[in-house]
Amino acid sequence: MNNVVGQPNDLYVLWTSGDRDVALGMAFMYTFNAKTRGWWDNVTLIVWGASTKLLGQDEELLGRVRQIIEAGVKVEACLACAEMYGMVATLENLGVEVKYMGQPLTELLKAGKIVLSV
Repeated sequence: MNNVVGQPNDLYVLWTSGDRDVALGMAFMYTFNAKTRGWWDNVTLIVWGASTKLLGQDEELLGRVRQIIEAGVKVEACLACAEMYGMVATLENLGVEVKYMGQPLTELLKAGKIVLSV
């Protein structure tokens, strides 16, 4: 799929749901396919809130995050949430960039970036 000249080609998926089906059936499936099929040039998954807790409790989901990172999806996580759920080291060991996300998310929204929230 070719990018239309002048159209944004960066996608940010804000994953906040603690629902496992949302993770598997939307957040992971779409980010993986969006990157590997070339629907978007740059795909970022942002782990925030309840999704952080869910991820820490599920080995399959950790494996899926590893898979999407290997496919070229950038994964970031909220440091405050990771600290709250004791997930900082686990996420960093996966290759997730763990940082405070309030300001970066605000900047994305103010810049009119495409942010899909699930």
